[in-house]
Amino acid sequence: MKGVMRCDFALLERLDDPANADSYQRIVSEQVLPGIAARRLDGYHGAYLLRRDVDHEVEFATVMIFDSLENVRAFAGKDYETAYVPPAAQAVLARFDEKSAHYTTLLTPEQTC
Repeated sequence: MKGVMRCDFALLERLDDPANADSYQRIVSEQVLPGIAARRLDGYHGAYLLRRDVDHEVEFATVMIFDSLENVRAFAGKDYETAYVPPAAQAVLARFDEKSAHYTTLLTPEQTC
């Protein structure tokens, strides 16, 4: 399926409290993404939540799949490039990218196997 992928990146530093990484993962997987799915948005096909443990940090990336940039704009509003990071998630993050990146899908897994 060709379309647009919206990517949001977040970073947790200093794993002296590894529970922060689990908290962030829980917030996104149990609240944020189900809330988006419940909106039944035209052209939205779900999301990937990715995690990477690196030294004393944990990185997360959320990749949302849409049919088009117009669908992204309908989801995110006029300032569609601003990342959506709810206050509960911000509370456990060291920092996060304030802007989302949008990529046009050129090849899909179905096309590369």
